[in-house]
Amino acid sequence: MAIAIQDRKVLSFLIRFSIMNEVRLLFGAPAIRDKVQLIEAIRNLQKRRNCVIQALDADKVVSETHLIFATEKAIAAFSQGRNIAKDPGLEILRYASGERQINGALAMGVADSTERIALILTPFGKSCSMPDASELSGIVKQDGKGCTFQPEAVKRTFCISPEEIDAVGEARIPDLVLERVALVDTYR
Repeated sequence: MAIAIQDRKVLSFLIRFSIMNEVRLLFGAPAIRDKVQLIEAIRNLQKRRNCVIQALDADKVVSETHLIFATEKAIAAFSQGRNIAKDPGLEILRYASGERQINGALAMGVADSTERIALILTPFGKSCSMPDASELSGIVKQDGKGCTFQPEAVKRTFCISPEEIDAVGEARIPDLVLERVALVDTYR
């Protein structure tokens, strides 16, 4: 049975609305400085709570919309069988980075030198119980600054050229990043 175009639009809206209400974003310093130990703590929390938790370098995240859009695209890719990564968190990272290749996407992830992290928490279509504040404090020390990016880090990560900046201005960097996230599926 084929879904009518109008039905797809309604379904897409409902999925988007549902996803926005199920994604939590946290920003702050990593509570664990060692990258390997931080990733292990995130994996353990994911297993306990049955959620997808992905950490990114917050200096390279241009807005909350950036992360929600990447999460939506990753969920859609999994639901349509077009995902590249087997791990949902890695698929979110792939979209957030604007990269088709997983190796390229890893530049957006955390490193030992990462000062602030952006943490995405989502059920990703599963039944999960979101971690509480005490559990999350072992992963991220929230600083209340929200999403604040470093323009030079973003330009390097997303290969934003001086010509693009000249054409649209630095204030439009978030738009250039969202464009790259939107176009990930078109790269082959």
